[in-house]
Amino acid sequence: MTEFDAYERELWAGRADAYEQGFARLTAHAVEPLLDAAGVRAGRRVLDLGTGPGIVAAGALRRGAVVAAVDADPQMARTAARNAPEADVRVAVLPALPHEDAAFDAVAGNFVINHVGEPETALRELRRVLRQDGRLALTCWRMPGSGVLALVRDAMDQVGVPWPDDVPLSPFLEYGRPDAFGDLVGRVFRDVAVEELTWDFEFKPEEWWRTGAMARVGSNGVVLARQDAATIARVKEAYDGILKPYAARSGRVRVPAHALLAHATR
Repeated sequence: MTEFDAYERELWAGRADAYEQGFARLTAHAVEPLLDAAGVRAGRRVLDLGTGPGIVAAGALRRGAVVAAVDADPQMARTAARNAPEADVRVAVLPALPHEDAAFDAVAGNFVINHVGEPETALRELRRVLRQDGRLALTCWRMPGSGVLALVRDAMDQVGVPWPDDVPLSPFLEYGRPDAFGDLVGRVFRDVAVEELTWDFEFKPEEWWRTGAMARVGSNGVVLARQDAATIARVKEAYDGILKPYAARSGRVRVPAHALLAHATR
């Protein structure tokens, strides 16, 4: 396990409820394109990788697939089992999956490959559990982060909050571009294609602040939580200012999200 992997285990421990209430509503917009790219349909054996609250697993079940799901965090796995009760949900940490070779027709991972320290090693494990000609589909955030993903980080930058040396950066700062993401997946799989996904995410600024930054969901929240009250208040003021151009109906805002979807064949 790399230093980044160990950090990720600590980062997400106990965050299932906050993630489900906040960030999962953002990532849910990519679920249907992800399942389409993986060729998920009735009768297909599908693995939902890094299931979180089980939104991908539930979507695959609605299509009639036979679904297994894994997550590294036990609380996330319990949440997924609640939301997708017909799925076989297990706790597992990449790059070690508790499944036999060629067990699946498709593997889908929604914003999970960017949370592993050695993504190429993880991809080789995904190849192992896929049958010949099976389909892989993975999403990640487009880098450098922009739109809704960058709100809290941009606010901290405005205030001058430094990034701590002990908070590791994701390898996907390097891989989160269409060409780099495609090259990475292409080291292990064939027929690789990468699409850009963009959608508008509508939310209440106070709710997003509460369920994201102040709930320590993600590294930005970890860094912000270390600041004193005065600094947090300044970051909040900057956050509110950044959101003003995105005002929508009823006190809500509508901010673009930018992601990548890679799909390939074993």
